[in-house]
Amino acid sequence: MSSSPQAAALPTLTPRDWPSHPSYIYAGYRSTAKRGPTQPLIPLKASLGELRQPVYGHNSIGELDHDLTRNARRNGEPLGERMILTGQVLDERRRPVRNTLVELWQANACGRYVHKVDQHDAPLDPNFLGAGRCLTDDEGRYRFLTIKPGAYPWGNHPNAWRPQHIHLSLFGEYFASRLVTQMYFPGDPLHQYDPMITGTPEKVRNRLIADFSLDVTEEGYALGYVFDMVLRGADETPFENR
Repeated sequence: MSSSPQAAALPTLTPRDWPSHPSYIYAGYRSTAKRGPTQPLIPLKASLGELRQPVYGHNSIGELDHDLTRNARRNGEPLGERMILTGQVLDERRRPVRNTLVELWQANACGRYVHKVDQHDAPLDPNFLGAGRCLTDDEGRYRFLTIKPGAYPWGNHPNAWRPQHIHLSLFGEYFASRLVTQMYFPGDPLHQYDPMITGTPEKVRNRLIADFSLDVTEEGYALGYVFDMVLRGADETPFENR
């Protein structure tokens, strides 16, 4: 009995490009020695891997969740340089991936997070939370309005400062499909000193750096940056979890 034409036509996925991703444990990034796994990963049973997303999933996207300049206002505008971050989530064939939940979190313009563990001697902004989320549209595109984050010290090595960056995570249809990466800004002199960048193979580090875009920039309001995220294949974005 011959196989059906439909089955024969199903595409095969390109194997993961593991050498393009940073190592779990990297000597230059000290805390990875404590949290990087040293034993083989344990596969989850299918029933656990198919858990639906929790309450912050697709069905609870608020009207201002994508706009970090407005979603935490209490008594005025957040301080700092306004910016627009947009891009596409793409598969290995550069096809758009729609209805993907994109989460964003970052420091404020002074380089401080709204988190009790962050004790950096920099002011908090009462009108800026530093977190947002949105869904990709039919073209796989996401868009955030936010404030450009500041650099901050982090104690990893002498005089250690993290470059300006934004954290991004992607959820597919299931909770277990989460991927996490970081986006950096072009021309930052701190790139060469940051072990999260230097821990990524040099030939693919440019995939972590956004492009400035005058087309995305809005006159008199905010500068624009484009950062595409590719899920698999030769152009795959380096992710922090494999």
